[in-house]
Amino acid sequence: MKTALITHADCLNHVTPDGHPERVARLEHVLHALEPLDLNRVTAPLAADDDILRVHPASYLADLRRNSPSDQFFQIDGDTWMSPGSLDAAFRAAGAVVRGVDMVLNGEATNAFAAVRPPGHHAETDTAMGFCLFGNAALAAKYALDHHGLARVAVVDFDVHHGNGTQDLLWDEPRALFISSQQMPLWPGSGKPDETGTSGNILNLPLPPDSGSAEMRVAWRDKALPRLRSFAPELIIISAGFDAHMDDPLAQLNWQTEDFTWLTRELCAVAQEVCQGRIVSTLEGGYDLNALSAATAAHVQELIKAAT
Repeated sequence: MKTALITHADCLNHVTPDGHPERVARLEHVLHALEPLDLNRVTAPLAADDDILRVHPASYLADLRRNSPSDQFFQIDGDTWMSPGSLDAAFRAAGAVVRGVDMVLNGEATNAFAAVRPPGHHAETDTAMGFCLFGNAALAAKYALDHHGLARVAVVDFDVHHGNGTQDLLWDEPRALFISSQQMPLWPGSGKPDETGTSGNILNLPLPPDSGSAEMRVAWRDKALPRLRSFAPELIIISAGFDAHMDDPLAQLNWQTEDFTWLTRELCAVAQEVCQGRIVSTLEGGYDLNALSAATAAHVQELIKAAT
């Protein structure tokens, strides 16, 4: 089966102010980089309210709808903005990962990549932040657990910024394992090793500024991958941020494109061992357009290899 690429043009209608790093061009460059690849191209649906409400309260969703602007912008915080197209884009982004879960668990695809924006892993229970409105990876995990009846789902996150939102949304969920590597110190400041969740279901792997391939591979090979294997999830969800790349302007890790290839290959190998290769990956960060394009293509190429 082909790897599914799930996206929607609505995700290009989430507009941010001039100079904002999370801009329309990010997704344009990603889609251009993926254009030559042999993928099953799928249109992302709008997520149902019930899917959002698995992790966010109704009051939060109501606030976003009330504040959605009819023109220009609404500023949520110093980093997070809404334009007239943002809410539909966020519903498409959430809908893409839900559709990916359905496709993978129903046997329509071995794995899937959601090429979407806005990203999701910083959105907390009732707080939009860090460019994110809905907790896409966390809500996909809850959907797999509650709707499909899985017993164990893992979310792994290699974005350079800690997925504080995913951690918050899964903190009390013993059926979900959350593993995250991130630069520390760095915004948002969370992700310390002693943040382990109510049932020890969270593993944080902070990496020091200016570290690179060697430090990352040791952390994942010696800690993250063994923990993932022992948990034996029935589905792996990847928060695929590419801002740990050495060319990214928002952080100070020195990963190269080959590191994203290696890490994706290792995650696919674990998935093959424990859950029939079932992976749903969703785009998070990455703000140098050339590095983002190259690393995303490398990531998806490994998904394609694993699906054949």
